[in-house]
Amino acid sequence: MSSLDIARSIAFSGLSATQVQISVASANISNADTKGYTEKTANQSSSVTSGVGTGVTITGISSAVDKLLLKSLVGADSDLGAADTTNSFLTELQQLYGSTSSSDSSTTGTSLANTIAAFESALSSLASTPSSASLQSNAVSVLAAVATQLQQTSSGIQTLRSNADQDIASSVTDINSDLQQISDLNKQIKQQAAAGQSTADLEDQRNSALQDLASMMNVRYFTTSSGDLQIYTGSGQALVDSTAHPLSYTALPSVTASTTYSAGSSSGFSGITVNGVDITSQISSGKVSALIALRDQTLPAAQSQLDELARQLTASVNAVSNQGTSVPPPSSLTGTGTVSSTTPFSATGTVRIAVTDKSGNLVAYKDLNLSSDTTIGDLVNDINTISGVTASIDANGHLTIAASGSGNGVAINEMTSSVGSSGEGFSEYFGFNDLITGTSASDIAVRSDILNGTAALPTATLDASSTLTAGNSVLSPGSATVVNALSSALTGATNFGMAGGLGATTGSFTDYAAAIVANVAGKATQASATYTAKQTAQSTYANSLSSQSGVNIDQESANLSALQNKYAAASQIITAINAMFSALMTAMSAS
Repeated sequence: MSSLDIARSIAFSGLSATQVQISVASANISNADTKGYTEKTANQSSSVTSGVGTGVTITGISSAVDKLLLKSLVGADSDLGAADTTNSFLTELQQLYGSTSSSDSSTTGTSLANTIAAFESALSSLASTPSSASLQSNAVSVLAAVATQLQQTSSGIQTLRSNADQDIASSVTDINSDLQQISDLNKQIKQQAAAGQSTADLEDQRNSALQDLASMMNVRYFTTSSGDLQIYTGSGQALVDSTAHPLSYTALPSVTASTTYSAGSSSGFSGITVNGVDITSQISSGKVSALIALRDQTLPAAQSQLDELARQLTASVNAVSNQGTSVPPPSSLTGTGTVSSTTPFSATGTVRIAVTDKSGNLVAYKDLNLSSDTTIGDLVNDINTISGVTASIDANGHLTIAASGSGNGVAINEMTSSVGSSGEGFSEYFGFNDLITGTSASDIAVRSDILNGTAALPTATLDASSTLTAGNSVLSPGSATVVNALSSALTGATNFGMAGGLGATTGSFTDYAAAIVANVAGKATQASATYTAKQTAQSTYANSLSSQSGVNIDQESANLSALQNKYAAASQIITAINAMFSALMTAMSAS
């Protein structure tokens, strides 16, 4: 081969290499805004034959990604995924509790504390005229608003738990898609590497899938010598090795306050499994981790706080309402507990049971010595000794006391009665004059007959004089005793137990409701601050990785200009060599 042939071959190799470099630079500029794309470099080396340079060659197209920066970014993606999810759910939870008062009036806000304060205000108005039907109706309506808000807030919490459960299922689907994509890319990368082709773009796609996966759950990973990216849970359960191992999860169609997750249990929420192994506890960061914590810890804690408020409100209000009776008195009283004639009955003191007409005038009465009765059957027999009264246990197992005679009703004064281990009054123990029904925030309600107006508030009291005379008025509808007692029960010191992270405390109901609202607001504020911090950290790592391996358009434009000059120079060399060939051929022809 002549020197001119060698020169032309070298020039052509330079032209070909420059074409590849221009193509790579153009691709870099075009993909500058493509998510996950990293700057590509066409690696060039000289060709040497028998110790003589014969041009240049492109040995491959690669990108340089700092592995430590990538690992830091993957961890930050997991932290941000958890913080973002927690912040979003706690913002929604805070909204369930309504707004607090923004003025000097404690009843202008819509929070639980404001609604309870409105009930206290209604009782204050009623105390001035206890027999007023309109003021009684207003008090009932406001108490019903308290119960409704507790129910709605409780329902909202369970809806959030259900949403979290559904989001876990949706996230598992996305995780499985990422795992399969990474596994498929592993195969493609090995195939292209074996064929001597660039794998840089495929590696970018794989890193993007890895980051998306990490945002949903924390993972451990490493790249094998063959180029496979293998992924494991925090405790070493394989997610991608020679193949993808999909996760399995089934969301529940409905969620209640009693729905829980227990590892290995077939009831309640299911576990997140892979290859039959429950890995729920291995997920400690990412979106799914936050959803699990919200569903199983944060939201149930909020529910338990509401339940404590509802239980104490029910107990306090009913303890007072059972001290009174309505006017006209009801024709019958039915307890709320389930009993039978053989149910043991332990009580001391006396209780007064009376029959009156609808105006509250006495028909008959008797003071029962409860210590003489040892079973519910004994008590029923004892009550049946009262003239004009019939006691029985109905088909639902509830103790019923009814007045005989048209227009007559039954009234109770608990007197010195002390029933059961907690020493409740007779009427309170059986729930004859309960104002509130339900056992938790999810089912608390004002007694239906009082709410619909077929029965009046039990604001009157049965005369406690040592002896009563038939025909005399023994109910005092104008007395504010019961109303004032209700007000005192709400505003006085009530003992609240530990619930959902709130310590045991003593205070009024508005104080405790305000503490619940403040607790949720505090958690929401903390979640927002954490989200901001994690977002900043993730952005810092992402920007650092972008600076290290992302596309710098200014630099690429400058490179492209230099490559154009290089391409033009190689073309001129080829033109000059061609001219030399032509001159040589002409000279040889002339000779």
